[in-house]
Amino acid sequence: MAAQTLSIAMIGTRGVPARYGGFETAVEEIGTRLAARGHRVRVYTRRGNSEGGAAEYRGMQVVTLGALRRRSLETLSHTALSVAHLVAHRTDVAFVFNAANAPFLPVLRAARVPAATHVDGLEWRRAKWGGAGRRYYRAAETAAVRWSDAIIADAAGIRDYYEHTYGVPSALIAYGAPSATTTGDGSALADLGLVRDGYHLVVARFEPENHVHTIVDGYAASRATRPLVVVGSAPYAAGYSGRIRDAAARDPRIRLLGGVWDQAVLDELYGSAFTYLHGHSVGGTNPSLLRAIGAGAPVVAYDVAFNREVLRDAGEYFRTPGELTGLLEKAEADPGLTRERGAAGAHRARDYDWDDVAAAYGRLAEDLAARRTPGPFRRARRSPEPWKELS
Repeated sequence: MAAQTLSIAMIGTRGVPARYGGFETAVEEIGTRLAARGHRVRVYTRRGNSEGGAAEYRGMQVVTLGALRRRSLETLSHTALSVAHLVAHRTDVAFVFNAANAPFLPVLRAARVPAATHVDGLEWRRAKWGGAGRRYYRAAETAAVRWSDAIIADAAGIRDYYEHTYGVPSALIAYGAPSATTTGDGSALADLGLVRDGYHLVVARFEPENHVHTIVDGYAASRATRPLVVVGSAPYAAGYSGRIRDAAARDPRIRLLGGVWDQAVLDELYGSAFTYLHGHSVGGTNPSLLRAIGAGAPVVAYDVAFNREVLRDAGEYFRTPGELTGLLEKAEADPGLTRERGAAGAHRARDYDWDDVAAAYGRLAEDLAARRTPGPFRRARRSPEPWKELS
């Protein structure tokens, strides 16, 4: 049981079950553990994310609400409805995911619900946003600093960014990694025409900053004999997705599986991959990367500070298609060394434990309820100096 029983709201994601990305994975993994410790956890979930609009999931209360189905409004419209519900049904504290939701923080403050914001990565760097979108995300980032009772960073690079840019501290709480096991009987692989250690794997939304195009181009130029299996889709990026589909159509070694939502199948894919190719570049600690090393998959990652922070010496790194081409051929030329890197990654995954993550959120919830957090930082101002360290 928890030392202090609290009611805790988790707002700003697609909710549970986790079927989409890092925020949803964090909400499910953290929320279930907080509930098991005796806290009353309420998760706000978008309509369509769970069958039948269930009111309870793994010990958590689920409040299902709608959203406008437009990229620029989907998150904000759902969060607006969630905050309205929360004001009418207050909890002791709230965890708000995504700095984009910062405009609603003053409403929570007016309702006297202390809130910590998990700011994620540098959303304004994403290519999918135009000038107006990027300006909004920079403004929302600033608002999160000025209105949150605490800021949560999931990577040291994000913590350092907020320290450098705004001069404010963050609670550094990374994600957790799944355990390094593959429990399936291999039937999922057989159904897909795959065999263990017989393919290179990519799992990512098709967005430019995830560099799926770089991976596909680098693989296509290689002499790799194992196929490239690409899991992912992009509901708002038809042009970018078309570029990837065209590349796959020219190379029979490239297989596009689309979105795979069955977690057991994903576990088999991660746990049986010869390498996992990770192109994410603007987020913090990425759950897909943690899932890969937890499964013991040798990782070749895009060379940014976030990925090096997780992998350290267990990873290989690329920036260009040509660099990836060489690394793929090197991996296939020495399977033994490649498997050793996978074992090193699995060892590194032990440092990312969901029980520890949930315990840190529990302590932060107690600090929020007791008004022991350092924020909000009403006078915080952005630094005029550009931040280079995350590139």
